[in-house]
Amino acid sequence: MSKPSPLRIVTEDPALERDAETLYDAISELVRVYQSLDRDRICCHDISVSQCYALEALARRGGLTLNELAAHLYLDKSTASRVVDALERKGYVERSPHPRDGRALLLVATKTGQGLYGKIRKGLVADERALLAGFDPEVRQAMAQLLTKLGKAVASRLESGGTCCKVD
Repeated sequence: MSKPSPLRIVTEDPALERDAETLYDAISELVRVYQSLDRDRICCHDISVSQCYALEALARRGGLTLNELAAHLYLDKSTASRVVDALERKGYVERSPHPRDGRALLLVATKTGQGLYGKIRKGLVADERALLAGFDPEVRQAMAQLLTKLGKAVASRLESGGTCCKVD
């Protein structure tokens, strides 16, 4: 009898396997629908969803280096740079010398960029308000807590390099 491959994931709990598949299906559908909703809400402002995510990070977190922004967005540095270049051309982001590192540049949302992000966020939050109106307050709070925990767990896995494809 041969040893199981160390890359193979062995599932001994059928309920866990079923729950994992159900969760995967639910999240896949939710992400697909939300991406469409976000795209419709965001693209009418002449920026892409990726550009909006970058603008959001800069508006909410203050100045970031390109490396910090790329890490926050889970993008490689060259892709993040193209996103920032587009935002800079449109006047939503500016680069300035980093106050503590003479070799680095600080990316900052301009006043116009912050205004645009505020307008987009207002529309997205209005959409969420409409979606949540039919749920009891306890359910709304539980959803937010669960999604926050799930997001942190996924981010932790990404940051630990746990996303490499494993071959069965």
